[in-house]
Amino acid sequence: MTLHPILETERTWFRPFVESDLPLLIEQRSDPEVNRYLGGTRMQNPEALTKRIQFYISCVEKFGFGMCPMFLKETDEMIGTAGLQPLIDTDDIEVGYSLVKAQWGKGLGTEVAIGWMNFGFTEKGLERIVAVANVDNAASRHIMEKIGMKFEKNDLHYDEECAFYSISKNEFFRINGEL
Repeated sequence: MTLHPILETERTWFRPFVESDLPLLIEQRSDPEVNRYLGGTRMQNPEALTKRIQFYISCVEKFGFGMCPMFLKETDEMIGTAGLQPLIDTDDIEVGYSLVKAQWGKGLGTEVAIGWMNFGFTEKGLERIVAVANVDNAASRHIMEKIGMKFEKNDLHYDEECAFYSISKNEFFRINGEL
């Protein structure tokens, strides 16, 4: 499997996960403030993340996209994860993003969400992309709304009550312009 970048944005780049990324992923997601809206330690523990990283790897192999480690171009430091992946128990593809606390509030969530959605629509021919966030995760919901996603419903995903948002390819480009 190639380790060349799948995607680059202005300040970040992404490559597929490899198993040797697991210790850093566990470390980053063990921060209670980071995992608070990612299912907490119930979903962000070494055993669960060992299974999850295999899902991330298999998505890239199967679809050519998946959740990937996010690296800051300036330092090549892994600062979180982002990507596209199938939303469990649906036919939808979701965009997701998670940053280490030191990178919060810098606009990176918006930047990488737009980058991955553009990739999905232009490179992978997707017609619709969804996003879900814990109903109390105001920061993530703000990103979804900022990039033009529309609230559809509250629903159970990842064993918690989530706000479900979506956007079509045409609506994405109408709002964000051709990228």
